[in-house]
Amino acid sequence: MLAHLVPIGNSKGVRIPAALLRQYNLNDEIELIPGKDEIIIRPVTAKPRQGWDAAFAAMHERGDDNMLIEDSLEIEDWEWK
Repeated sequence: MLAHLVPIGNSKGVRIPAALLRQYNLNDEIELIPGKDEIIIRPVTAKPRQGWDAAFAAMHERGDDNMLIEDSLEIEDWEWK
């Protein structure tokens, strides 16, 4: 399938036919993966930080969310230069 590049400001864009948008579930955000002689367009399926809430809850249940170092700053012990 051939497509034409269309000007978009100082950039160029590609019009993707509606049938391909539906077939590959392409919505508002896509991932572009540059290759040696190709560009792969892929739908974004995961959101940044997706699943973090569940992971943090599991860490808390296991007790893995304790501080590793003391979270205090005793200014009297510091010698400022």
